[in-house]
Amino acid sequence: MEYNVTRTFDILERALQMYPRPDALGGKKGNDWYTYSTAEYYRKSHLFALGMLALGIRKGDKVATVTNNRPEWNFADMGLAMSGGVHVPIYPTIGEEEYAYILEHSEAKYLIVGDAKLYEKLKPVVEKIPSILDIYAFEDVPGAKNYEEILALGESREEEFAGALEQLKQGIQPEELATIIYTSGTTGVPKGVMLSQRNLVSNFTAHVKMHLLGHEHRVISFLPLCHVYERSVNYHFQFKGMGIYYVGNLGQIVSAIKEIKPHMFNSVPRLLERVYDGFVAKGKELTGIKKKLYFWAMDLTRHFEYNKKYSPLMKLKIKIADKLIYSKWRAALGGNIVYVVSGGAALQPKIARVLGMAGMFNLEGYGLTETSPVIAVNNPATGQMKIGTVGPVLEGFQVKIAEDGEILCKGDSVMMGYYKAPDLTAEVIDSDGWFHTGDIGTFEDGIYLKITDRKKEMFKLSGGKYIAPQMIENKLKGSNMIEQAMVIGANEKFASALISPNFVLLHDWCAENKIHFEDNKALIKIPEVVSLIQKEVNAINKTLGQHEEIKRFRLVCAEWSPVTGELSPTLKLRRNIIAEKYKQLIEEIYSVSKN
Repeated sequence: MEYNVTRTFDILERALQMYPRPDALGGKKGNDWYTYSTAEYYRKSHLFALGMLALGIRKGDKVATVTNNRPEWNFADMGLAMSGGVHVPIYPTIGEEEYAYILEHSEAKYLIVGDAKLYEKLKPVVEKIPSILDIYAFEDVPGAKNYEEILALGESREEEFAGALEQLKQGIQPEELATIIYTSGTTGVPKGVMLSQRNLVSNFTAHVKMHLLGHEHRVISFLPLCHVYERSVNYHFQFKGMGIYYVGNLGQIVSAIKEIKPHMFNSVPRLLERVYDGFVAKGKELTGIKKKLYFWAMDLTRHFEYNKKYSPLMKLKIKIADKLIYSKWRAALGGNIVYVVSGGAALQPKIARVLGMAGMFNLEGYGLTETSPVIAVNNPATGQMKIGTVGPVLEGFQVKIAEDGEILCKGDSVMMGYYKAPDLTAEVIDSDGWFHTGDIGTFEDGIYLKITDRKKEMFKLSGGKYIAPQMIENKLKGSNMIEQAMVIGANEKFASALISPNFVLLHDWCAENKIHFEDNKALIKIPEVVSLIQKEVNAINKTLGQHEEIKRFRLVCAEWSPVTGELSPTLKLRRNIIAEKYKQLIEEIYSVSKN
């Protein structure tokens, strides 16, 4: 029997009847994994919903969560959905001002945090917000109420509220508000994206069709569930009846992959770049014939394309490389990986080729919070896959390219609007219902969508030529020696770049070349180091148009991250913050040319 899913919580009924399993959800306490069966998941979500009703939550009331990934997040998410509450999930890594703004703006009634650290950080913020009635924690935190008290309350009042909950569940319509997700963006105050049940469901029920894995398979989830990308794929995994193991600490990803041996996971380019760097570093540890063979196998990956017919000789070479090298790469990722989904930013083609040649297909996709989120994704189920693109448009979307190159879309997954901001909504959804993504793109072969840049990030040189910085930055990051780069030059004669090197590889290179330095501040001033990066930049310049070439660059001694503020929580460059931080360096680059 096929269960009709029109609201997120319909997944629970479907999973219970079609795909019951002992490890529907898994998590880690210390070094030990623990699991919840499908029946436990179903029951605890209902108890959470009953507890919410007993606490006085009514249809449309907001409840916020701030936590690292954990299975229990789902009890809150599903419990709120079925009781008519609106889930406001918030990043665990933002600053106090942003928390205060979101909690106040959303009028949240309750807040559930993950651990003691978040409780201590948010308690003083919450005390100043009158709408918040109480704060709970998922973990045992001294002095804090535990979320299990909500479940216990639900159980103790079950007789009283069971009928009301059933009535609420039956009455929730697909077009009703399900969640508000605040996008921090790279400038200005966060905007609350309102997504309905239909928005969320139409999206994940379309992208579940992109592969043939199912209830016999396991996945791990480590990207933040508060972000719609991981959340949507989380629903997707549950819809397919897969066992999901949550990793709350990014430092545990490698061990989790080895222990759980997942068949699939969701990632962002930054993390896949680290996997790739790890493969390169492994080869560099070898010597003699082993090292030569390793890099021969790695070099072979540049021939990889999806659906490509290889010559008999190439097939033989791949077979040998697979036996000697690629099998070890698979083993390093648990040995079972079939697919790695990638989104959030452009993935360097060389990484997709390395994974693909080793039999781990990369499903690169594209979307925004405002589109719930997936607009396009590479699709192995139909064989429509092309490296360097984000794949064909997802079923249920219409996409067109505007005259200025901007990607516009329509469909059931396009948001209801921005919370309390109809003016901002009108700026992005036009009178004909087209959502303006702010991204520039083209179609390759009439099928595959390719993102070339952000409309707002493009700038003009003083000579009138346009620069698309993201495209150049992705090329720069394609160098093993460059971790991050920001292209600058608005209204200047030429383009330049601020470069944060890959300090791990740079330290190794210095050791190999007997170059001594005190710290990274001293390291970036060493002429040999500057010369090394200059060679990398020169090679990239050869692939660019003359006006796009990076004429000057400066190395920075800091590693950019969301914690230090240069990157957003989704690892996008916060250009204004970086420009302010390195104002003097930028002035120095361009003052030299004016003298």
